[in-house]
Amino acid sequence: MTDIRQRFYIENCPIRGEVVHLEHTLQTILAQRDYAPAIQVLLGEMLSATALLASTLKIRGRISLQIQAEGSFKWAMAECSHLGEVRALAEYEPDLRFASASNSSTVLETLLNPVLFINIEPEHGERYQGIVPLDKATLAECLVQYYDLSAQIPTRIVLAATAQRAGGLLIQLLPRNDEDEQQLVDEDIWPRLTLLTETLKAEELTDLPAEEILFRLYNEEQVRLPAVEALKFACTCSKERCANALIQIGVDAVNETLEHQNPIVMNCQFCAATYQFTAEEALGLFGKHLS
Repeated sequence: MTDIRQRFYIENCPIRGEVVHLEHTLQTILAQRDYAPAIQVLLGEMLSATALLASTLKIRGRISLQIQAEGSFKWAMAECSHLGEVRALAEYEPDLRFASASNSSTVLETLLNPVLFINIEPEHGERYQGIVPLDKATLAECLVQYYDLSAQIPTRIVLAATAQRAGGLLIQLLPRNDEDEQQLVDEDIWPRLTLLTETLKAEELTDLPAEEILFRLYNEEQVRLPAVEALKFACTCSKERCANALIQIGVDAVNETLEHQNPIVMNCQFCAATYQFTAEEALGLFGKHLS
């Protein structure tokens, strides 16, 4: 499988992690638009990151990362559901720096007044939004800072991407429940595994299978691997959602649109799907009918 998320546990200690690999899914998303090389890498890293973060949530729903900024780069977002369904999109103006670079740090360096939002949208319950400073050299470093300061869970994240493949690795030290459990844990294991994780090369993360990555890093530990999970591209767009968008703008705006465009055509930027509303369908949303 080329699009997977592999959870792993280190036996006899409160450490868990995830390895993500995207290939066909990434290429499907990048094919929707003609993205500059540096933007392709950034979206690949964001997709890997959302898949990693989604695995840490114990809810049914979606998690998304969204970068907003001023200047030639406007915004980018990536999201992943509890089902492993991912999608992503970016908006920016042409910039030679994006076309000539092959790393996401080039994009991050150009951002003016940037903000990174982490949005958690459960199927049932209140939506949560966290704000993360984009003041580090890489997206991975910014997310690690968020976990260290906000979530207060020791975490290390490694991300890498090309135009063909993307990958990510997350490892976390979980809270220990009681004093007896704390005494049983090797206190040196987290610093040791952290150092090992930092040796992972970008090309290893994008090109190697998850099992080989984990063996290279943690072959002296007892690593347990549950069943692998599949990741795939999926869009949440639908004609119903488009209808709700028309209702939100109001009947006057719909009437004005129909004067220039009948039927109303709405395109999804994520998957290029097209939805049409005849005048009768559009006005019918407001309980009005053509005479």
